[in-house]
Amino acid sequence: MLGDFNVRTDLALEAKESFAEDDVEIRGVRIEESADEEREIYTTIVRIETENGAKTMGKPVGTYITLEVPNMSSEDESYHRDISSELARHIRRLIGEKKKTVLVVGLGNRDVTPDALGPNVVGNLRITRHILKEYGKASLKEQESPVSAIVPGVMAQTGMETLEIIRGIVRETKPQIVIAIDALAARSTRRLNRTIQITDTGINPGSGVGNHRDGINEETLGVPVIAIGIPTVVDAATIVNDTMEQLIETKENRQTIREKISPHLNTMFVTPKDIDETIKRVSYTISEGLNIALS
Repeated sequence: MLGDFNVRTDLALEAKESFAEDDVEIRGVRIEESADEEREIYTTIVRIETENGAKTMGKPVGTYITLEVPNMSSEDESYHRDISSELARHIRRLIGEKKKTVLVVGLGNRDVTPDALGPNVVGNLRITRHILKEYGKASLKEQESPVSAIVPGVMAQTGMETLEIIRGIVRETKPQIVIAIDALAARSTRRLNRTIQITDTGINPGSGVGNHRDGINEETLGVPVIAIGIPTVVDAATIVNDTMEQLIETKENRQTIREKISPHLNTMFVTPKDIDETIKRVSYTISEGLNIALS
């Protein structure tokens, strides 16, 4: 951060890139990269292994898997099936081979399109816990996980912290793992609606737009939490900063620009104009990835 300007991102990959730009090596952070050129899916795994690495990165210790999919907004159904299959593979690795009871939490506000990813994903899930309770184990496939889901809304709608709602449900239904879905904020406009982050560290609802709520993680819930998110907004101040930096060459002038950027821009967020259709498409891709991973 320079001056009053603070670049906001929920992606561990972008946090790591910001240090790489300054030629800073982070001890306790390991990076693995792979590319599927045929399917155009590029994977980066950031493993934060030490408390020193976590402090430097500003992220908890854990694994952060980022799938960069340049054409994820396209209407090609077969391409989205490839993305769902790749997502399912990573989810299975984090969950483990053993079948578990799962609670999926769709975070966000369904009335605000860029924030409606979680509710839309839940709307397309195969929910099976009630079938198991009604008809017994024979009603599910051998490896199919009992799945329940909840869309807790936001505090302005319920008057309750999201964590309070989820903690009560976890206490009552006793899932073995929680999967939280939420919209994120990106550092770069090129990653909007083209990137999926999966992490085993949980999530802070609203963190992408600076509206920090209590963390949803293993420490607060008592069960492992996997978080899945897609960046749907970018900070307006970031766009201004990037545009000016392209015009200014010297590092000293860049610092001056950052210091002069209005702090009011840090409360403004930008989303693509086709966000309505995009959210419908990518939320279905996420839900299909979960359906594959849990069945």
